[in-house]
Amino acid sequence: MPTGMWWFIGAACGQLLVAAVLLRTRSRESGTDDPPPPQALALLRGGRRAAVTVALVALHQRGAVAAGRKHTIRANGGPGRTRDPVQLGVHGALHRAFPLRDLVLRPEARRAVDALRGELRGAGLLLRPARLWAARALLGGVPLTVAAGAYATGGSDADPVVALVAGASAALLALLLPRLPQATPAAQHLLAGLRERYPLPAHRREVTDGWLVQLYVALYGDPALALFLPRFSRDGGLLDRPGEADGNRPPEDRGADSGDGRC
Repeated sequence: MPTGMWWFIGAACGQLLVAAVLLRTRSRESGTDDPPPPQALALLRGGRRAAVTVALVALHQRGAVAAGRKHTIRANGGPGRTRDPVQLGVHGALHRAFPLRDLVLRPEARRAVDALRGELRGAGLLLRPARLWAARALLGGVPLTVAAGAYATGGSDADPVVALVAGASAALLALLLPRLPQATPAAQHLLAGLRERYPLPAHRREVTDGWLVQLYVALYGDPALALFLPRFSRDGGLLDRPGEADGNRPPEDRGADSGDGRC
């Protein structure tokens, strides 16, 4: 292989290495064993939609929101006794009934979730935008670097297979790395530890604490929604796949669809 092509492949690998460093960050030690609130955990696991969903679960437990027509969510009175900014922001956005996909984009809900996102970035649990965009720029340049090397060295390479494999591997990694979640390794470790500590129960009657229901929804998403709040989740359009069977969904109690049973 010509020396020139190795320089290009080395440059591509260097871009990958710098991007990988940017995608990793350390979390500050909080000095407490208390986990973040459920909305924060949901944001780490599934982003903005997941955080708004957990806020709706908490509001529904207090009777502040209900399922509307055609898979929408509507306000059902005041937000109740809560100081949680995300819950207040989501409730304040419900000037009328909205489907979940629109509710997450309402200014009141967006501002509240963005503020929470900023707190998680400060704690080292979410990547900062500058690091994320810099990493994506580097990763996007990897295929271009490999292609430029192939073009510059021409077809006179004595071992083109080696060049092709090395260049394609670097380009493939560059395409896969941006798909990683914005949550940092510290956040992934936190979520994994909480799932181990709080495995999803087989029956909803095993849980009578409303905060635990929010925690399970934050950690597990659709399976927990279908278990604890089947009617509200289905009628309100909260499930990501309302018409599909979820292989991770635990068996529900008989009569679960007769009501959600607020905790």
